[in-house]
Amino acid sequence: MCVTTVLAALAVAGCGSNPRENNAGREGAPEKVGKVEYNVYITRELNLKDIEDSGYYQGPEAPPGFALYGVFLTACNQGSGSIQPAGDFTVVDSQGNRFKPLPLPLGNIFAYHPHPLTHANCIPSIGSLAASAPTNGSLLIFKLPLTTLENRPLDLEIVSAPDPSSGQTETGQVELDI
Repeated sequence: MCVTTVLAALAVAGCGSNPRENNAGREGAPEKVGKVEYNVYITRELNLKDIEDSGYYQGPEAPPGFALYGVFLTACNQGSGSIQPAGDFTVVDSQGNRFKPLPLPLGNIFAYHPHPLTHANCIPSIGSLAASAPTNGSLLIFKLPLTTLENRPLDLEIVSAPDPSSGQTETGQVELDI
């Protein structure tokens, strides 16, 4: 009887429709997607009235019921040849809601803008202001409804650029520490 109860409990626990992948990497640890290694250094709410945060983003503040979250990451080519890093990022909550980053101008020195990387090169470039700032990475900004924070964990979904020979993409996930 005890064995039957345990097996029934395990079967029920395994059921459900949680869209979250169980293989998400961890913030602060490298995650290889395609041929590029991504590392999310920090994710945090941005306060545009703060001196540091106002330097990252000059756009409007989040409207009531929303918050701006900065995801600071690097993308590095550890392989040979030239590789195009991902340009497709989405924050996904535990309910399957999906959020795309806000567009950031090319003139924003902290913004993540993908460009081909040669061997041992990264976004942001080593020695750049974005790479040496306290956040150590290029910036993606997401405007998230405050209710989304109730649907944690949140994952950053990264879709690689298409492989030039096959046209195939790879998808990876990093669990955000929010």
